[in-house]
Amino acid sequence: MDVNMSERLITMLELIRLHRSMSVVDLSQRFEVSEETIRRDIRQLEATGRVVKVHGGVRLSTSTLEPPYQGRVSLNAAAKKEVGEKATELVEDGMTVFIDCGSTSYWFSRMLTKPKKLLVVTNSLDVANEVIGRDDWRLAFTGGQIDPDYRAAFGREAIIQARQFTPDLLFLSIGGIHSDIGLLDFSIDEANFKRSLLDRARRKVVLTDSSKFSGAGSVHLADFDQIDTIVCDKPPEDPLKSALDNAQVEVICSR
Repeated sequence: MDVNMSERLITMLELIRLHRSMSVVDLSQRFEVSEETIRRDIRQLEATGRVVKVHGGVRLSTSTLEPPYQGRVSLNAAAKKEVGEKATELVEDGMTVFIDCGSTSYWFSRMLTKPKKLLVVTNSLDVANEVIGRDDWRLAFTGGQIDPDYRAAFGREAIIQARQFTPDLLFLSIGGIHSDIGLLDFSIDEANFKRSLLDRARRKVVLTDSSKFSGAGSVHLADFDQIDTIVCDKPPEDPLKSALDNAQVEVICSR
């Protein structure tokens, strides 16, 4: 996939995610390319399982829709706990850590009990509830409008408040990871929030179980060279392994 094509496909996925379905005519006009080019793009996206061709257009695949938050927390919970526990080895006393609102980040916050004098910053109600009141820890919650499904704050106000901090470690959950495209998520608001933090953190750490290696997700979050470390349960295989090696991303596995 060439760079320009990747950018168009990523943008197309974002649009389809937003509208749930779009016509070939609308996509052709938006991207200023022929309808046949759009049909070829749709075939490529359909091959990944993210979209489904319909008469005259395309719709989001039901497998691409992210399940409700409580379901995500329990999905692959054992692997997420492993990843969370392994990631705690990166945290030292006195650090400032930002923990995002993903389900793997939630399990990480539950495992993170040993370090002392931490400042934990989060946009997640559940992470905040997990760490509040711990001895000699401080908690900062980024305000803004709360998304009831994600149980987290997104949007302009949340981004402004989050960017006031320069965390030693930024812990991010993701919706999927793709060797050609990079890190993916399901929500434009969530991806925009996470992306806004990348230039603030000293070390960017992605938390993911190996089920995310399938490349699910419909919104581009970041390229591999924008992160430093991935903590996962099982080592990735090629072509993802090569893509991470080429970007000099450190991979830490719990197994």
